[in-house]
Amino acid sequence: MALDYGEVRIGIAMTDLLQTIASPFETYKRKDIEKDLNFLSELAKNNSVVKIVIGLPLNMDGSEGDRAKATREFGEKLKDRCGLEIEYIDERLTSVEAEEILIESGMRREKRKEVIDKIAASLILESYLNRY
Repeated sequence: MALDYGEVRIGIAMTDLLQTIASPFETYKRKDIEKDLNFLSELAKNNSVVKIVIGLPLNMDGSEGDRAKATREFGEKLKDRCGLEIEYIDERLTSVEAEEILIESGMRREKRKEVIDKIAASLILESYLNRY
């Protein structure tokens, strides 16, 4: 399972059993930290997830800023909640790439906002799967 963690929404992607295909799964609208952690923990449990990959929003120079710090803090809380291994992967420009994909597909601007996060999560997961 891969997450594109944001302040308002979390994009979620899953892989197949052979871990070869990354697919957009859901865009979860955040509520509060407890509900968010419970939702993701249950989702991981119900889908037999063994590892969670979280996109790390690095600055363009590769350094970690406030958003990366917040992402790591969320990842640690999620790890404590569900007991799964958490791995971080550079997510620079995945949202831009996801937007380009959706524009090329002809999707209207209003609809893109609803799906961009799960598309970005699938790009994060695809990048992770291609590394291994």
